[in-house]
Amino acid sequence: MAEKSSAHSAAVEGRPATRPARWRTRGRLTYGMVAAIVVIYPAASLLFRLRYRHGERIPPTGPVLLVANHVSVLDPLACARLVFDNGRLPHFLAKQSVFKGFAGTLLRSAGQIPVARFSAEAHGALDAAKADLDRGNVVVIYPEGSVTRDPDWWPMQARTGVARLALTSDAVVLPVAQWGPHRVHDYHRKKLRLRFRAPADYLVGEPVDLSALRAEVRAGRPLSVELLRQTTDQIMARVRDQLGELRGETPPTTFHPRPARELRGDASGAPGSAA
Repeated sequence: MAEKSSAHSAAVEGRPATRPARWRTRGRLTYGMVAAIVVIYPAASLLFRLRYRHGERIPPTGPVLLVANHVSVLDPLACARLVFDNGRLPHFLAKQSVFKGFAGTLLRSAGQIPVARFSAEAHGALDAAKADLDRGNVVVIYPEGSVTRDPDWWPMQARTGVARLALTSDAVVLPVAQWGPHRVHDYHRKKLRLRFRAPADYLVGEPVDLSALRAEVRAGRPLSVELLRQTTDQIMARVRDQLGELRGETPPTTFHPRPARELRGDASGAPGSAA
């Protein structure tokens, strides 16, 4: 079982409020989601000793855009548990190539969102993610688009699709830092080190306040390249600083540059056409 921080309590008429029961907040489970839980829950339990800080910051209901750094191709296994263990069902942006055959049918049933990277259809994933948020779901996005190339595992420059979603929806934008899955699969060295219960730490930050920028966008401010880059860097700076807190280290003040070319095996976390 994961080691979780204590539930946040709020005073209501002098008495602490409690979160609704997790099965109630998760809502209806499709057959695809049931299949995902059957596979992912035990696999994540065997691979990782999950430790959460402030998991209670994930709202029990309503739209959530969960923004995380990317350190391993195994990140979605552990991050899915973070969301599920705190009472919600995660919907990930994932490469379209995995949505084939029966597996693709299950993924779509589980609410996962295909991304056709490096094509004119890439922005369709943003539309699908926006619609998912409008339905009140939790969308998990890795704005770096692939595992970071920073040799010290700090976040690299992110794509701006995350800003477009954050500014055009009413979702709670939660920055999440993760540290540990790379100990099982080292992307940089292309090595899989199978081990049981490797530590994997998660820090869920306070929501990013984008209310002023959202009001400007609704009033007609265009989603310029400058605005999208500024907002993306604002969100990812929060993720980077939280990662420094998790690691007990001072993070860099800049982001590692993106690679000139992504590899075929890269895991997708954002539409490939986003800047």
